[in-house]
Amino acid sequence: MGRVFETRSLGALLDSGVIEAVNGFPYGGHNEDGVGIPHIRPFNVTTNGEISLEQIKWIPPHAGTDKPRLRRGDVVFNNTNTKELVGKCALWDLESEPAFSNHMTRIRVLEELSCDPAYLSFAILDHWMTGRSEMLARAHVAQASIMGERFREIEVPWPDPVEQHAIARALALLRSSAQGHERAAKQAEELKRAAMRELFTRGLRGEPQKETEIGPVPESWEIVELGRLCLPTDQVDLSLEGERTIRYIDVSSVSRETLKVETTSEYRLKDAPGRARKRVKAGDVIFATIRPTLLRVARIDRALDNEVCSTAFCVLRTPDTQLLSRFIFYAVQRPEFLELLARIETGASYPAVTDRQVKAQPIPLPNPDEQREIVAILDAIDRKIELHRKKRQVLEELFKALLHKLMTGEIRVADLDLSALKPPHTPHVAA
Repeated sequence: MGRVFETRSLGALLDSGVIEAVNGFPYGGHNEDGVGIPHIRPFNVTTNGEISLEQIKWIPPHAGTDKPRLRRGDVVFNNTNTKELVGKCALWDLESEPAFSNHMTRIRVLEELSCDPAYLSFAILDHWMTGRSEMLARAHVAQASIMGERFREIEVPWPDPVEQHAIARALALLRSSAQGHERAAKQAEELKRAAMRELFTRGLRGEPQKETEIGPVPESWEIVELGRLCLPTDQVDLSLEGERTIRYIDVSSVSRETLKVETTSEYRLKDAPGRARKRVKAGDVIFATIRPTLLRVARIDRALDNEVCSTAFCVLRTPDTQLLSRFIFYAVQRPEFLELLARIETGASYPAVTDRQVKAQPIPLPNPDEQREIVAILDAIDRKIELHRKKRQVLEELFKALLHKLMTGEIRVADLDLSALKPPHTPHVAA
């Protein structure tokens, strides 16, 4: 058991001149076209304490004149949000100097000899992750805030600067390794997209191509209506099976990342949601037909006789529950297939296609031997993606565990051996 660190409040650090804190400013006339100045908002700080730039709001240059900006080394603190999210924070570790909203507070370290900025961001993140920020927040009608005196009351562990720096380096190494596996997974996904484009248009035999209604394919391949490859599927009968216990697969059960069924809910069938109607079996491919979930597809790889899925899925069942099923699983992931469906979907709020429309779409079909080779290649890439995702998850869980243990002094940096953490090898993606 390590020693317990002394603590400092943010108020004490402000009063002693170690840090300064400045709130941002509101601006409603934003755009998402990359025009003007980035305006950092709560959604740009993730719940694991990272900066996310997947979505950016931009404001006109004149709106940022004489307004505070972020710079590398600042801690970005979310001062207003829902009660469970208020208080999350991240270190701004980028060269750009954006503006930030009034829902964000910039914490800038003025005395870096006594306070490591990265350490401070991790210490405040631990305050949020352990629920202390939620307890400190002031509740409003639909939101909560940590500002003024509540902000000053935030307490952080206060080891000496050498220990602060060592803790920050250890946690940053863990985070960097997790981020490396995330980048590797995304690059493998790019590789998969490129491979699918090549495999489904050129095949593996080097044969000449022919033009078809869905574009060029190898000469020997057929273009087949998807429904011709599928067997009829059945729906459950509530009047006969209402008391039966089922495992229900909703659209949210399928992970967009892994393309697998990751969760199920258990119900008596008569108590299940109204969409629980379609029976599924091992080997079935289920394809979500309603946006924004159209990209969610999964293959049922377990044999359970009580699984039922939402009617928001089209169930694709084939006589061959192995090879043909696996080939179709990849065929319906192709961007070209999704584009065909996007042209015919209807509905304003939630555009959708019907099962009949999905099954009416043409797909390219090689002979079984080439199907098998294509599936093997794409399976191998999927395993690579899954491996990186699992390693990222393990490292993120380790990060959260060590974050608190290091902040409480339960574990000291000197007790850790992180030498095995290296940036993962990322696959080459051809242009």
